[in-house]
Amino acid sequence: MKSKEIRSTFLEFFKGKEHLVLPSFSLIPQNDPTLLMVGAGMAPLKPYFTGEKTPPKPRVATCQKCVRTPDIERVGRTSRHATFFEMLGNFSFGDYFKEEAILWAWELVTTGYKLPEDKLYVSIYQDDDEAYDIWHKKVGIAPERIFRLGKEDNFWEIGQGPCGPCSEIYYDLGADRGCGRPNCEVGCDCDRFLEVWNLVFTQFNCTESGEYVPLTQKNIDTGAGLERLAVVLQGVNNLFEIDTVRPLLDHFSKVTKTEYGKDQETDTSLRIITEHLRGISFMVGDGILPGNEGRGYVLRRLLRRAVRHGKILGVGEPFLHNAVDLVVDEYGEFYPELAKGREYIQKVVRLEEERFHETLEQGMKILDELMHKAGPRGVLPGDAAFKLYDTYGFPIDLTKEILAENKLILDEEGYQEALEAQRERARSARGASVFGKDDTDYESLRQLTTEFTGYDSLEAEGEVLAILKDGQPASAVSEGDEAEVVLSVTPFYGERGGQAGDTGIIVTDGGTMEVTDTVMSPFEQVIHRGSIKQGTVSVGDAAKGKVFAPGRSSICRNHTATHLIHTALQEVLGEHVKQAGSLVTPDRLRFDFTNLSAATPEQLAEVEQKVNEKIWANEPVSVTLASLDEAKDMGATALFDEKYGDAVRIVRVGDYSMELCGGTHVQSAGEIGLLKIVSEAGIGAGMRRIEALTGAAAYRWFAQRNQLLEQCAAQLKSSPEQLPERISGLQAEFKDLQREYQRLQLKLAGMEVDGLLSEVSQKSGVPVLSARVSAGNMETLREMADRLKNKLGSGIIILGAAAEGKVLLVGAVTNDLVKAGYHAGKLVGEVAKLTGGGGGGRPDMAQAGGKDPDKLESALEKVDSLVENQKK
Repeated sequence: MKSKEIRSTFLEFFKGKEHLVLPSFSLIPQNDPTLLMVGAGMAPLKPYFTGEKTPPKPRVATCQKCVRTPDIERVGRTSRHATFFEMLGNFSFGDYFKEEAILWAWELVTTGYKLPEDKLYVSIYQDDDEAYDIWHKKVGIAPERIFRLGKEDNFWEIGQGPCGPCSEIYYDLGADRGCGRPNCEVGCDCDRFLEVWNLVFTQFNCTESGEYVPLTQKNIDTGAGLERLAVVLQGVNNLFEIDTVRPLLDHFSKVTKTEYGKDQETDTSLRIITEHLRGISFMVGDGILPGNEGRGYVLRRLLRRAVRHGKILGVGEPFLHNAVDLVVDEYGEFYPELAKGREYIQKVVRLEEERFHETLEQGMKILDELMHKAGPRGVLPGDAAFKLYDTYGFPIDLTKEILAENKLILDEEGYQEALEAQRERARSARGASVFGKDDTDYESLRQLTTEFTGYDSLEAEGEVLAILKDGQPASAVSEGDEAEVVLSVTPFYGERGGQAGDTGIIVTDGGTMEVTDTVMSPFEQVIHRGSIKQGTVSVGDAAKGKVFAPGRSSICRNHTATHLIHTALQEVLGEHVKQAGSLVTPDRLRFDFTNLSAATPEQLAEVEQKVNEKIWANEPVSVTLASLDEAKDMGATALFDEKYGDAVRIVRVGDYSMELCGGTHVQSAGEIGLLKIVSEAGIGAGMRRIEALTGAAAYRWFAQRNQLLEQCAAQLKSSPEQLPERISGLQAEFKDLQREYQRLQLKLAGMEVDGLLSEVSQKSGVPVLSARVSAGNMETLREMADRLKNKLGSGIIILGAAAEGKVLLVGAVTNDLVKAGYHAGKLVGEVAKLTGGGGGGRPDMAQAGGKDPDKLESALEKVDSLVENQKK
């Protein structure tokens, strides 16, 4: 049975059991800071298990793409470990429980997949008598085929969240695949008994403190590894031989000219390359880019590990990207994001390969030297390993793996010390945190709540709930004091989501505060920062907050513009473009996005044109509230790293843009007035940044540019319209003058050459001519040296000149003296050092430079002695 059939058989079976079949979720977890990537079928469904959210249906089935890396070192060395895999799962949220889950799993395994019952075994959690009774009494499994295992094997949990005891179905691959021990049975670490299905009876929620709290509703979470089922159903020895993986293995075998199955070490490298490319392709397809932190680091680690094993097999150039097509062709039908991003995935992989190839050889050379120097205990110093990571881009895991292959170990403590020292330097460079102080300084505010009314009005009345002065709670503050104030109701938007905080004033019966910034506390209170301008402001005062309208209006214009830019970039550059950050202030906007290369001027002009067309069309801007799932069904753009609640705001700009956003916006696009992109630049691998202006700021930009244009035209006695033609004419005229100047320079040089012949010295035993001459550039100086060399017939020439505050030097030695051992490059280099510079070149001709023209004369006077020393 092919993998596609295994997948469809599973989903169709549970569809027949009234399950809602959902498409695979992204590998990037949403609203789950406990996970780096989705590594299980249930991970994206956590809120349904905890009761935090209501599922679309109490029964759900999925085929979920997953990435796990805890066993990365074992990938390629065993027959079953992988970083990427597909997990088939059926889930119940407070509906059916153990009996149905067990009976349906057995039905599908034995009748749907037709696995022979005499090859199947089951395991249960050691204390789960309920599961034992179902397997034995309802299914009819003999007691000797049911194994009780401990928590490590049969209690499922992955960080915080839903968890519980589990029961597994194993397939016996045969005694020849086992360890040979008499007591080899289910639970043994050998390859004989392959787990093909795991049924998790989710009864508890694991808290942050590690406590197991019974869930209000019992749930079912099952997972059947598609690749493992394929191994059994296709009768192959391991996952590298199943129908979705073997074509990749064969491809890399051909590319590396390595026959699979002949050598254990080369087989391991082929397997690693093959397995990692699947995960790499899926990760990039979901918008992950190589980086030095988080998900980006995992991707980079897989990529560089695969590249290194390609190098081991003799591949000295990028090769992984050429195999992306094989992954897309195999999986693209079920995972359309792969087919959609085919070219983008290839480009990301190729660029990362190229970057690593540039440093791999140098880094490996350094690592080889370090390993050779490792002490008697075979320990690599931690600071050296950190330098490899920090300077040459070697993931520390890759260094450790190479060390292990060479039976060496890493000084982990020393590495962590070097890493922490760098982090401390980075912290010092960044200065204060976003709050300017530790989270603990806001602990006194934890129980307070603030109602934000600023979407609808720039004024609001409330009460002063708390005051902080110098980070400490205060009952009142007076004129001249700097303070942070919390109100019960506020129209001020606190800085978040890239949008700057509002400014304005707070007025109480006793005093007035000027608000210069508004931020969010770690506990979600709106913090008004500023100074008391008059009187006294006290806790408990009735207060009226008023936002500075011009500042808010400018922020709204810039924020809505970022939404339009996002959509326009996707239209012009491709749908792979994703927002990676933004900054919206009253003065300007900044938009960070994923793209592998710089946008061309023509592309930026097209983006700018598209945005302005929507502005001039005065597209309406509307805001609606919906659940997160409803918003996604509508096609609203969500940022994976953004945290969303149950109810989200959907901001639409006409029919052009639709995004989830908690910020403030204009009421119609026409309020933006005008958009001008002023720059586009790279800010990291695969990351670009646009800076732009809107409204009055954009108008001022154009006005200043026009004024500059008028000034330039006036200076050139032209009109702005005629400037290109006028500049072209001046450039042509300048080139003619340059050519004439060079001709005259060479003519003068020729005249000077004849006068220099009388200055030849014989002090060192050979003809030597050293002189300061008039030459405005190195070309003229070389021409003079050549002429002197031809006229002398035999001799050594060192010429120097001063131009634009620097020293120019040229040295020449005739062929007969080169054969005698004299070297122009070494001579001119020594002279250059005497003028604060350096240089060198060939034995017969060389050039150099210096920094101090005042030392040129004295340096040239020493040429005779330098020539004499060189002869010795």
